[in-house]
Amino acid sequence: MASRLVSLTFAANQPLLLARFWGDLLGWEPVDEGDSIALLPSDDTGFRIRFRRTSEDKVGQNQMHLDLTSSSLEDQQARVAAALGLGGRHIDVGQGAEALHVVLADPEGNEFCVIEPGNSFLADCGLIGALACDGSQAVGYFWSEALGWPLVWDQDQETAIRSPHGGPKITWGGPPLMPKQGRNRLCLDLEHADGGDQWNEVDRLVSLGAHRLDDGLCPSGAVPMEDPDGNEFCLLPPR
Repeated sequence: MASRLVSLTFAANQPLLLARFWGDLLGWEPVDEGDSIALLPSDDTGFRIRFRRTSEDKVGQNQMHLDLTSSSLEDQQARVAAALGLGGRHIDVGQGAEALHVVLADPEGNEFCVIEPGNSFLADCGLIGALACDGSQAVGYFWSEALGWPLVWDQDQETAIRSPHGGPKITWGGPPLMPKQGRNRLCLDLEHADGGDQWNEVDRLVSLGAHRLDDGLCPSGAVPMEDPDGNEFCLLPPR
């Protein structure tokens, strides 16, 4: 039985500030969860976005970012203007002047893109078209097995998976990989899909190529782990 993706979690210096930015941009409602603030999806996304406090500063470019879709040039421009009005900013990550997508950063510098209209790869996706990751082909295979999501792209060492129930795609761009600079700012929170034994699921994920970690990046009761590329994630205790 596969794990279930519960949330995409941002490590945030100011969780409330980021929750307000992303909640207003996406139109999602915030919920106080005690140790974090979560945004509840208003569409078929299938997972929450959480903001968990950290005292660490952001270092370098994130290993993963959100790609937001647009239905027209006017819609793309309106989405960009809304992000800027909420405290976002334009950034240059080497996209070049000819790029049709717009690269932005949220108030704490987390990168995201507003994709151009007519993008065929994200044509049937909602507002969050993809969680785009820097990663190897092997890590795409790992996450396909870990979540039980089928591959929807596997070409030239680039991979993508998507839940059978729809929602955003998760993509990996293949080599060359960016050097990892400390702990990732964004990570995935999982739980055993059928509420079964947490440690059996740890063993299954290890058999797929994950590793256990010893640090305290996860909430109480969760098991900190990393995927085959060294990206941290949390396996939450059964509810």
